[in-house]
Amino acid sequence: MSFSHDISDYPDGIVLAVDKPYRWTSADVIRKLKYAAIKHFGKKNLKVGHAGTLDPLATGVLLVCIGNACKRAQELQDHDKEYIARIRFGATTPSYDLEKEVDRTFPFEHITAEAVRAALPAFLGEQEQVAPLFSAKSVDGVRAYELARKLYRSGQTSAIDAAALETLHRSRIVISELELLDFFPGGTEVERSETESPRTLSLSPSSRINVADTSALGLPEAVIRIACSKGTYIRAFARDLGEALGSGAHLSGLIRSRSGSFGLSDSLSVDQALALLH
Repeated sequence: MSFSHDISDYPDGIVLAVDKPYRWTSADVIRKLKYAAIKHFGKKNLKVGHAGTLDPLATGVLLVCIGNACKRAQELQDHDKEYIARIRFGATTPSYDLEKEVDRTFPFEHITAEAVRAALPAFLGEQEQVAPLFSAKSVDGVRAYELARKLYRSGQTSAIDAAALETLHRSRIVISELELLDFFPGGTEVERSETESPRTLSLSPSSRINVADTSALGLPEAVIRIACSKGTYIRAFARDLGEALGSGAHLSGLIRSRSGSFGLSDSLSVDQALALLH
């Protein structure tokens, strides 16, 4: 199967569900597919975008809009999402995931599967959430991550959480489902390479993206399924769950398993998407 070479054959545009590879930015995916789409359709001003960014260390469903489908990007982005999150307790990082090194450690011996399961119901329903300072949230026209990087470079990592509370507006979000899928008391030793998409060969992971290794710390880790509204930061959920359990926490892995009606099983690898545009 491939697309015709006439974009007018697709008056509503094209929406591709792509499984974003590990250590790729969402922009990396768009650049790769936009180049191929422009070449395929012979249209230099062809619009290509996505409906909801994914962090570099996350994988899973990224909706790529081509042509007139870009007009639907906001509508598609507004749909509910589902994630599978690996949350490691006993340590925090400034970015709340593995993109930054551990900045603080906390007691974790009291964290069990039962304790995690008991804490989850308090996070269900509509609530306010403060986004991570390492995010694309806009603060007076400046991206929050610019302030975060400035604090990080100056060694003021302990000020990042306080800065987030002071500068970022609380967002109203809804978490509709939470399910503890698995729990590892001594952590897991999953190598990061195992979470990279083996189907994607067309672009190497970005060397700009740092990956900290906290697997050797022996920290307890939970695998949680989260169904939520748009605008929910799973990194912030990990932070808040760690605090609720009297510890700290960070994301050690994240998969977006669903975006609206598009599931991971329906998604294409980057290479498969490129094959449709050849």
